[in-house]
Amino acid sequence: MARARARTSPTSRPRPTAPRKTKRLGFLPRPRRRRPATPELAAGPNPWVRALGLTAVVLVGAWLGLLIVGNVRTPVGPMNTTMTLRPSLTGGTKINISPLGALHLDSHTAPVRLDVNVDQLDPARSQALVDHPERLSGLEDEVADDVAHGTMDLALRSAVAVVVGATALGLAVYRRPRRALAAGGLALALLAASGATAYATWNPKSVLEPRFSGLLSSAPSLVGNARSIVTEFDVYQQELARLVTNVTKLYDVTSTLPAFQPDPTTVRVLHVSDIHLNPASWKIIASLVEQYKVDVIVDSGDTMDHGSAAENGFLDPIADLGAPYVWVRGNHDSRVTQRYLEGIDNVHVLDDGRAVTLAGLRFAGIGDPQFTPDRSTVPGAGASQEEAGDRLTAALLARQAAGTPVDVAVVHEPSAARRTDGAVPLVLAGHLHHEEMEVMEKGTRLRVEGSTGGSGLRAVEGEYPDPIQASILYFDRDTRRLQAWDEIELGGLGLTTAEVSRHLPKENQPGASPVPSPSSPSPATPSTRSAGPSTPSP
Repeated sequence: MARARARTSPTSRPRPTAPRKTKRLGFLPRPRRRRPATPELAAGPNPWVRALGLTAVVLVGAWLGLLIVGNVRTPVGPMNTTMTLRPSLTGGTKINISPLGALHLDSHTAPVRLDVNVDQLDPARSQALVDHPERLSGLEDEVADDVAHGTMDLALRSAVAVVVGATALGLAVYRRPRRALAAGGLALALLAASGATAYATWNPKSVLEPRFSGLLSSAPSLVGNARSIVTEFDVYQQELARLVTNVTKLYDVTSTLPAFQPDPTTVRVLHVSDIHLNPASWKIIASLVEQYKVDVIVDSGDTMDHGSAAENGFLDPIADLGAPYVWVRGNHDSRVTQRYLEGIDNVHVLDDGRAVTLAGLRFAGIGDPQFTPDRSTVPGAGASQEEAGDRLTAALLARQAAGTPVDVAVVHEPSAARRTDGAVPLVLAGHLHHEEMEVMEKGTRLRVEGSTGGSGLRAVEGEYPDPIQASILYFDRDTRRLQAWDEIELGGLGLTTAEVSRHLPKENQPGASPVPSPSSPSPATPSTRSAGPSTPSP
């Protein structure tokens, strides 16, 4: 009995069971694999993760392919260039003209940017242009053909580059030829989609509004003067030829940049504002006056910071700027400041609608009704600005009725400027410390200038210094209408950047019909007449 209990004891080792009868089949059964305790670990990667990884491989591989082999060396006119496609969030075209700087064109909107590097000037071709100037007439067709061939070669080479780059990286990551080929195919599809987007958004007129950087920002003659842009622009090829021709001239004269050639039919007005006691502003203004051959300087106020008599000596360099200086009072300028400026010979202080004619343009303006040098707010400030704008509007309408309409109105606060809508073609303002431009409801264009003093001492208050901003306004001497303007922006305190961008009003774009001036008398009104030759006004 004891022996029988021992056999059935739970602690005793069980007798091994006899194997199943499988010898006749010639094999033994495989042991079953245990399932993992956590089935999540055994599952494959998430499909979204796989797709994200494949996308990363495609993008990185395509970028590496473009970076390594995706460029084409091609002649464009008298220059040897290198064209390259680069990934970009905004697209566009960048023309690098080393060591002079770069031009940026908003030529298209796509995830790729066209970079054109001007490597060198071909001596033989450039000398041929110098010796035979008549060849310049056919340069536009030559340049257009060169760009077309270069772009086609670049498209083919870029396609090969992205496919090879994405395929090679896919093979290195996945080690599966099928996955690698899929990556190459997706890269080619991505490039094709980017090219289609660039083609659909292509804007050949972007050469009308380039942005300059580097030393090119001080060479405004690179794309010609405002009048020639408006009257001589027919097709994209002509402007491209002009660009190549002027770049050739820049390379031909390496010691100094070419001076801006004044156009006798264009009046150039320099608009500055909110200098705020920055002494560096006078040197910048003097340089712009000389470089652009400025006819008139317009200051829309806040030249001072506290308007005290002790600050008046800061204004003395205005006498040596070399151009008439039109000024209106800002909220940081006092009556003491205004009286001091009235004693400087080349300064024309405008207040209470007073007008003056300079370089064929008639200016009228009014000073800011507020004086708040401590940046305080005064109750009813908005109403006082509107009242000042209404007084200026009444003066503008009176001159229009007298047959001597004003071409440009000047105020400090934009809220006062808005009251002049319909009474003048253009009104200039400041105060906001950043640039704005808009056409108001009745057709008057409002131009707000940034701070030409980089906000003065306030530049150190923020994380980044405010830029120094000014504008060159181009007017037709006959019609006295705004033809174009250049926005000039220099890096603020401690920075050395420079950028110039050219803009045209919509009515001056090629193919647009001219818009009548809001101050032009209606032909159906017999009591008014068109303005004749401008004469000085008291």
